[in-house]
Amino acid sequence: MLAEIESLLVLQDRDQRILKLEADLKRIPIDQERAKERLANDLESVAKAKLAVQENEVAIKNIELDIGTRKATLTRLKTQQYETKKNDEFTALGNEIERYNEQIDDYETQELELMEKADELRALQKKAEDALAITQGMVDEEIASLGSQLEENNKRLAEVKAERAKLAENIDDDQLSLYDRLMKSKGGDAIVSAEKSQCSGCHMKLVPATMISVQSEKEVTQCENCGRILYL
Repeated sequence: MLAEIESLLVLQDRDQRILKLEADLKRIPIDQERAKERLANDLESVAKAKLAVQENEVAIKNIELDIGTRKATLTRLKTQQYETKKNDEFTALGNEIERYNEQIDDYETQELELMEKADELRALQKKAEDALAITQGMVDEEIASLGSQLEENNKRLAEVKAERAKLAENIDDDQLSLYDRLMKSKGGDAIVSAEKSQCSGCHMKLVPATMISVQSEKEVTQCENCGRILYL
């Protein structure tokens, strides 16, 4: 193998590492955001559960106010009935007292039902909060792990870039320029194998003249189809 090709292959190895590290560095913040998004459903469930508990508590307080108002009215009606001397008024007040007693009974029944519902709603809230705590722990751990990866990848990227710079210093300018152009245009594969008379980059069959040039190892040879540098 040509010494120039060997040097370029080592350089390509570093460049491919750089590309992978840079791709990972772009991906990690996205993964962190996705991890946070996993909390969204659990947070929404907790919020809904809390709201249901609060609305139920408000409903209980409203019923308690209604009961209190009617009991006060009932006390007043009983006093009026006790003080009246008229039979028709006594009867009318008695009917009102009965109606208010029925209303109070209905409200007290509703209050008991809401109190039972309150226990169920609080249990659902506790369940939602427990699920959130588990998810939060997992997400926190994942975000911390991704943060460590981010730090390590940044460090490694700086090291590989430094290695790459030193390697590039020892490569002919024209060959380096050709290589750099191919790296950009060919998605990170500037130098590829010509095994079985086929370019492993574009997968096209190589003409005999190209294969003879590669096998002679006298000069850098490019694929006549895609332009990639070839080696055996």
